[in-house]
Amino acid sequence: MLNRIILIGRLTRDPELRYTPAGVAVTQFTLAVDRTFTGQSGEKEADFIPVVTWRQLAETCANYLRKGRLTAVEGRIQVRNYENNEGKRVYVTEVIADNVRFLESNSTASSQQQQQGNQVDPYSGDGKAIDISDDDLPF
Repeated sequence: MLNRIILIGRLTRDPELRYTPAGVAVTQFTLAVDRTFTGQSGEKEADFIPVVTWRQLAETCANYLRKGRLTAVEGRIQVRNYENNEGKRVYVTEVIADNVRFLESNSTASSQQQQQGNQVDPYSGDGKAIDISDDDLPF
């Protein structure tokens, strides 16, 4: 049996860091992952997937991830349930991450947030040619 998931998306808000009574760090955040098709209105749709990280990974995510940052998450899907205050059974589906990759630098993420949705080309420069010798190429 296999339970693995890989997601790439943007954080919808800053991660929330908490500690269990035993002192174990746990972080929760939501990843907005675009669907490959558009909706009836012609706009892209997204799924909002809750992600949980534990221990050192949780502290790292809390320190370096911010809202809007492009992030890759690898982990497993977990379904848990509990009884709420009204006595109803509530089911929660979330990704338990064991690997998180930061796909943007802080400067790239902040410049994209300042652009407020405008397309930003991360490879755009000041128009100067790049000087690379043949010795620097791996092929």
